[in-house]
Amino acid sequence: MSKYSREDIIRIVKEENVKYIRMCFTDINGVIKNVELPERQLVKALNGEIMFDGSSIEGFVRIQEADMFLKPDLDTFLIHHWEETTYGKVARFICDVYKTDGTPFPGDPRGNLKRITKRMENLGFSGFNIGVEPEFFLFKLDEKGKPTLEFNDLGGYFDLSPIDGAEDCRRDIVLELEKLGFKMEVSHHEVATGQHEINFQYANVLEACDNIQTFKLVVKNVAKRHGLHATFMPKPIASINGSGMHTNCSLTDVDGNNAFFDPNGALKLSDTCRKWIAGIMAHAIGFTAVTNPTVNSYKRLVPGYEAPSYVSWSDANRSAMIRIPASRGLSTRTEIRSVDPSANPYLAMAVILASGLDGIERNLEAVPPIYLNLYIMNNGERKSQGIVSLPESLKDAIIELGKDEVVKEALGEHIYEKFVEGKLLEWDSFRMYVTDWDIKTYLSVL
Repeated sequence: MSKYSREDIIRIVKEENVKYIRMCFTDINGVIKNVELPERQLVKALNGEIMFDGSSIEGFVRIQEADMFLKPDLDTFLIHHWEETTYGKVARFICDVYKTDGTPFPGDPRGNLKRITKRMENLGFSGFNIGVEPEFFLFKLDEKGKPTLEFNDLGGYFDLSPIDGAEDCRRDIVLELEKLGFKMEVSHHEVATGQHEINFQYANVLEACDNIQTFKLVVKNVAKRHGLHATFMPKPIASINGSGMHTNCSLTDVDGNNAFFDPNGALKLSDTCRKWIAGIMAHAIGFTAVTNPTVNSYKRLVPGYEAPSYVSWSDANRSAMIRIPASRGLSTRTEIRSVDPSANPYLAMAVILASGLDGIERNLEAVPPIYLNLYIMNNGERKSQGIVSLPESLKDAIIELGKDEVVKEALGEHIYEKFVEGKLLEWDSFRMYVTDWDIKTYLSVL
């Protein structure tokens, strides 16, 4: 059942003195875009008649195919309380992108995710539930408002004020999200200096991805109010832990039961769950370019900093890529620990879902769980256990993506081609750039 009707929204806009509407959508790189409207254009917006130039958006279309329409998802209507102005309030819709012939645009990440969820439903599942644990860093702004790499706290895991100098900022983020209707669970200082984590309640996959995008927007805006810059860059500082976005997921059957739970199964996991795990492991190397999409992502996926580097699973091993948290029953889930917050959530969840479903469809058998510390094993020991490494660079990940037909199909031809095209340009830009490391290592000795 929908949260809002057209009539509800028109009434709320009037009662709340909303004067400005943001029609939001997400590009292939996961960046939120918007078309801005005065309130008098609301009915036109609700009719899906707002047009924009898609040729200027990363990964969308050629200039001769530019015109696109934004169709708002009415359930995503939200008043941006942090954007209140003297003349009235600001609200937003999250939109799907359509072509001029009225068909969904295949390059729209949100629309593409809907396509994959239909495949899930055809297999007899009613929902794909997602709970994420996004981490981020807070750095000070300089006198010109530009971000620095200077921390504003000396905190570590679960520290509090005065050691955790960002406690007030983090609390304000949580309270702002609560005002927007988020059901917050926990927030705390993370392991690294300047690093934080805020968790909110799980939701169905489409709503969860919408929430991730809203979450990032709120975090950045509230941080700026505190004179800080929030970044979801996976590894901003070399010598400390990077930021992940652990992704907890489960499937529900047509009766609403958790399809991953079996009270009589080994570890109380169902056969469906084990096939899901096998599918994730079978395609982990192929989907890493999507779940870890930047050059910087691979500076996090190294041994020694708590991020997984090897394809494996366990119920009691935090060096594994897939962990099974202790809760059972409705809370039975798989935690995929390799994902980082630079990922486009709609694309990341599409490839994860398609991979798990492939394991279920093909009745893949999960290998036994790993209980050894993978970080202290050598290559030979890992090889003897059948454990393979995740890609070590964006270029390697792109090559592996090109070999995985399941992941490519989960992206669709348009998104796959545009994604790879953009990422190869990113890699070429990086490999031609002379870094401080090059200078420090070679200048004085060669």
